[in-house]
Amino acid sequence: MSALLALTDNAVEAVKNIVSSSDETSETSGLRVVAERAGTQASLQLSVVLLPAEDDAIIEEQGARVFLEQEAASLLDDKVLDATVDQNQVAFTIADQIEE
Repeated sequence: MSALLALTDNAVEAVKNIVSSSDETSETSGLRVVAERAGTQASLQLSVVLLPAEDDAIIEEQGARVFLEQEAASLLDDKVLDATVDQNQVAFTIADQIEE
């Protein structure tokens, strides 16, 4: 079993704040990550959704819900999502998980 994307405490707080500030939220809402490929590059698109898609990987950590579509899940396998907040702007960063 491979390790899915891990969330730092900062990322958990950022995801919860983003989802809760959305106009349409429910207990099932989460931040959905979709990978869009352009040649050898991939960009990640984030959106707040009420429900995950049928084949999304679901990560729930400390009340934060992140949904990864299949391509994003494979790109972010064994990664850590972190976040920094500066003047109400959230910047997410992705790093490799460190073996303990």
